[in-house]
Amino acid sequence: MGRGYIVDDSVEKYLVSLQTASLSSLTGLLIGQSLPQRDFVVLAVQTPQKAKSESDPSERKPVHSLCDIDTEWVTQHAKQVSWTLPGGLSVLGVFLITPPDLEKEAQNTLRRLVFSVEKLISKGRLWSLNEDDVSERVGLHICSKTRRAVCRTFDVQDAKSSAKPADWKYQHGVSDSWLVLKCSVELHVRFPTPDITLENLEKSTKVSLQKWGNQIESSICLVNGVRVSSDSELISGQKKNTKAFPSNLRAQILIHNVRKEVRTCASVQVCGGVLALRGVVHCRAYIHSNKPKAKQAAEALKRDIMNTVSYRTEMFFEDLLMSEADGERGILGQKQPLPQRVFASVPGAGFCVCDYMFPDEGTAEVKERLKETLDCDIPEEEVDLTQEVIAGELLLDLTDSLGGGGNPIDPLFNLKYICLCWTVGGNPHKHGNHTHTPHKLSRGCTSTTSRNPAIHTVLQCHLHLCSFYSLCQII
Repeated sequence: MGRGYIVDDSVEKYLVSLQTASLSSLTGLLIGQSLPQRDFVVLAVQTPQKAKSESDPSERKPVHSLCDIDTEWVTQHAKQVSWTLPGGLSVLGVFLITPPDLEKEAQNTLRRLVFSVEKLISKGRLWSLNEDDVSERVGLHICSKTRRAVCRTFDVQDAKSSAKPADWKYQHGVSDSWLVLKCSVELHVRFPTPDITLENLEKSTKVSLQKWGNQIESSICLVNGVRVSSDSELISGQKKNTKAFPSNLRAQILIHNVRKEVRTCASVQVCGGVLALRGVVHCRAYIHSNKPKAKQAAEALKRDIMNTVSYRTEMFFEDLLMSEADGERGILGQKQPLPQRVFASVPGAGFCVCDYMFPDEGTAEVKERLKETLDCDIPEEEVDLTQEVIAGELLLDLTDSLGGGGNPIDPLFNLKYICLCWTVGGNPHKHGNHTHTPHKLSRGCTSTTSRNPAIHTVLQCHLHLCSFYSLCQII
């Protein structure tokens, strides 16, 4: 038998509840946590169907042939879903429901979708794969008449790999006792650029973010104030299926001081402007409770930090491109209020998903987007708006108490939200005579063809240098 998948029984109920029109097919995503030994599947999400026309979005276009499945639509939805997932959770694969006469074609279709989804999701990520990362992704086919399920895996690192059989088992409460690591990261990252053209700005940002990502990857992670060995268990002495150990863990990230590097000569770069990302981001990672390793937990948390920063900068440049196409100018040179990360508990599960909320939005918009993206009804009262707000207040107080000198957080920047500042050839805190006009980033939607199926957002970080390490986060 091939790779094993432990699947929450709520996923089974969801898949059974999905109804397809006569002789039509349906696609969706499988979400969970991947381990070297096995995978845990804790959520399934169907792909929103395209509308037949923009004038009547309520009319859905059924898929009667597997050739009619829009690969780009499925992959864009997968990208949008990945942006809602905290550390430790990822898109593990694709499911496909077809009538009996299309079963023979299903495997090739699943293969195409699995490879396309993985290619888009992994594009531009700041972290590198390691020897513990699993390259197999799952493709689940379900017959709409008999409800028979066939599970296979595909090695996405090998384009010529063949499908392998996999073991698919349902289990109750897979994520109920998962551990969660939480931390809040204060960011102050500057991106020098030779000039203010959008092309150079985006290129310089990607290069600088990659360098910053390398620092995060090589950083030290403390759990409840203690540095634990990478090969040791996250919590020593725990017993399986017990709740005697804490489910919430406090984490800290210590970054090596770049000034420790020895330079033999000065490094000079011609700079026409500086893009600065500042503020506070709340990060978290969910880890299975069956003797989890400290290395796995730290890695999941670091990747969440890098992912949420990378996602939001990507969204920001998408917005700039759209604004430029519409003839709007003057966005650069302003302080941009960017959305805060909010979290919502998934009903019946032991984990949260996230969304990004703009200052002029409320929980109703968050609820609608999560319903549209994850096909999940989350009550407005379950949306937690406080994490990044609280983190900002705590971090500001901590920075002041450390007495690091200078003013690490400029009062122009409100820590309640993440802000972005663009400066041309000078002090990034001054904007000349330019009048600040908040510019709202675009928000995407997958339900109609007239809207971009990708959510838009951004973030920031401050690295406060302390002796040999930078205290990047604390809660």
